[in-house]
Amino acid sequence: MLTLNTERLHLRTLVESDWPLFLRLHSEPQTMQFVFGEIAEEQVRKGFDHRLPAWGPQSDHWLCLVVVDKANEQDLGVSGFRILSPGHAEVGCLLLPEYQGKGFGTESRRAIIDYAAAIGLDSLESTVTDGNIASCKVLEKCGFVFERRVPQAYQIGDRWFDDLIYRYQIT
Repeated sequence: MLTLNTERLHLRTLVESDWPLFLRLHSEPQTMQFVFGEIAEEQVRKGFDHRLPAWGPQSDHWLCLVVVDKANEQDLGVSGFRILSPGHAEVGCLLLPEYQGKGFGTESRRAIIDYAAAIGLDSLESTVTDGNIASCKVLEKCGFVFERRVPQAYQIGDRWFDDLIYRYQIT
């Protein structure tokens, strides 16, 4: 089982018993407002199950790590990445609303960047739905640079949003 550690957090591999956390993350309107519209539980379960197999750099699924507060062993959310092409991955993070705005997103993202560098990745990207100012700030704090805007790339409910693509160059 993969474990990453920071000053306040440890990140560990997602396991079957994390289903309640994963479902809650994908059911919280505040967490999902810039990610998806409403998702049926069976779709959330499919996404969860897809992330459960052992992960390696050749995997086609996300490396999904549960973000845990070291102080109280509370699960805060999930973070991880998926390889898009040789040397390049997409990163993402979801935190429960009560843990947003406390620096956990930045700290967990930095752990993911360090791990990506350690396994030889060259670059990372992250897609943010336009309007998600907090996520943009986290990426910028971690050294990501805004690369491009994709107009009307994603629909949430009946509204279309631009995607903002950020990039991080490891090497």
